[in-house]
Amino acid sequence: HCVGKRIVRCSAAEDTKVIDGVAPSRLEAALVGRTIAAARRKGKNLWLVLDSPPSPSFQFGMAGAIYIKGVELSKYKRSAVSPTEEWPSKYSKLFVELDDGLEFSFTDKRRFAKIRLLDNPEAVPPISELGPDALCEPMQLDDFVQSFGRKNAPIKSLLLDQSFMSGIGNWMADEVLYQARIHPMQTSSKISKEKCKALHRCIKEVIEKSVEVGADSNEFPENWIFHSREKKPGKAFVDGKKIDFVTVGGRVSCRLSSPYYAFLFCALCFFGLAVLCSDSRCFFVQTSAYVPELQILDGADAAAANRSKKGRDKAEENVGKTSKKGQKAAPKEGGKTAQKTSVDEEEEEDDKPAKQRAKGAKGPPKKAGNTRADDHEEGGDEDEEAKPAKRGRKRPAKGPSKKEGCPSDNEDSLGKEETVVAAKRPQRKKR
Repeated sequence: HCVGKRIVRCSAAEDTKVIDGVAPSRLEAALVGRTIAAARRKGKNLWLVLDSPPSPSFQFGMAGAIYIKGVELSKYKRSAVSPTEEWPSKYSKLFVELDDGLEFSFTDKRRFAKIRLLDNPEAVPPISELGPDALCEPMQLDDFVQSFGRKNAPIKSLLLDQSFMSGIGNWMADEVLYQARIHPMQTSSKISKEKCKALHRCIKEVIEKSVEVGADSNEFPENWIFHSREKKPGKAFVDGKKIDFVTVGGRVSCRLSSPYYAFLFCALCFFGLAVLCSDSRCFFVQTSAYVPELQILDGADAAAANRSKKGRDKAEENVGKTSKKGQKAAPKEGGKTAQKTSVDEEEEEDDKPAKQRAKGAKGPPKKAGNTRADDHEEGGDEDEEAKPAKRGRKRPAKGPSKKEGCPSDNEDSLGKEETVVAAKRPQRKKR
């Protein structure tokens, strides 16, 4: 639609987050009057080759898209602009008008996209860091097999690594692995040569079919896992076989160059959606759909999966035992509380005789610490001496101690020989 036409008008948004490394006014001046010689793409990046450098490059991010007024570009996402809609959109980051009246706009609602002005886009990052394009630069079978033999990462992570092979996303990686009957957690270097050949063939078939139908998912074959991979676990089936889900990481080729992306990736790490590697790259956690009945782990990977499963089961058992112990420990705490309450009650009972004496109560004073004084008479002094007090400890009274054979002056001296001191209430620990 645009190749061979000259740019007559251009408008760039004042958004330094999307317009990267160049002022909007300079971007407009560099494009007006130039002719579009070609449109190029590698992986998920696109750039326009002008009759003279520099050239604008577009990194789409999550929601970036190009809209051409009056033209429907693809079925993958809504690309047609209705006459009733605002044009250009309020989310437009770059608006271009060509000499024949055709207009196109690059929009991005989430502002994750990037627009750059580069002399040679293929020679600088991020395009220079990309691996061969899965559609336009397919790897030869021998090179494909050898490259997989040198990688120890899970096969799903390797397919998502744009520095290894560019252009394959999450759903397409699940599809090619299902068609090749390879488990997403299978180590790349441990895949047999026959399965590598099947994977090489399935990548070509899935991509070509997707492009042939204009990325219209309604035209995808019915036996593709694509149609059921978004369903909930337990309700997803393909050809009558159950679809299961597993978490696999996928490494991206872009570095955390700006504070904004660093903050974003830290938030993803906090919620368990990404892991930050030692070389300042981000390791995204992706959910993979696969069919356990057809995609089976082989060799050492299967043994490692069994060990990890046993470890998870053992950890769950330990957690269950710990929770049961916590439930059993609860009554003990209640017992301690009850014991403390009984101590308080006994102390209150020990204070009652003093109050009675203060009021002038008749009768001999009751010994402190003897909770059964109400049930005994005065003649029970011998029994009282034989039985120690329940609480408190005995301290010797001041004066001469009582020895064997020494007669006592009177019966009151018995009460003076020993004094019962009430135990102090235990202090609670300060928080």
